[in-house]
Amino acid sequence: MTERIRTYSWQDPMTSAQALPDTRGLDFLRAIIEGKLPAPPIAETLAFRGFSVEEGLAVFECEPSEFHYNPIGMVHGGLAATLLDSAMACAVHSMLPAGAGYTTVEMKINFVRPMTAASGVVRAEGKVIQVGQTLATAEGRLTDKRGKLCAFATETCLILRAKGK
Repeated sequence: MTERIRTYSWQDPMTSAQALPDTRGLDFLRAIIEGKLPAPPIAETLAFRGFSVEEGLAVFECEPSEFHYNPIGMVHGGLAATLLDSAMACAVHSMLPAGAGYTTVEMKINFVRPMTAASGVVRAEGKVIQVGQTLATAEGRLTDKRGKLCAFATETCLILRAKGK
């Protein structure tokens, strides 16, 4: 067996969490993109490499690598699921007022093509379908470097609002 080693670092995620009560969702996410707030540790753990956001839309990118593999030589489905969850939930977050957050309550994903390191950079795009007072829904698509669909999903998020808002 040939051992491989991967080392990475991350910043304290509570720094970002502390900014949430005073920052509307879109501004919060843009502050992360601009480096004014630290990126979430999951982005470092899974090696996300691109992130963009506008109102109702979020895009994450990642280049699948050997460290994403499952025991049968393909990228673990958890990478696709995490990319899609991140994109869809951040699309929802981009629509929220200051002091509001969210948590995923349900996600349905369909895997249509396996990923490997040869897939190149994959792109997860999440779009809001509906934002209500307590629930929001979004849809997502994950495509490979050729634009071929790898997975698609829908998601429901519970909106967490500050008391009295």
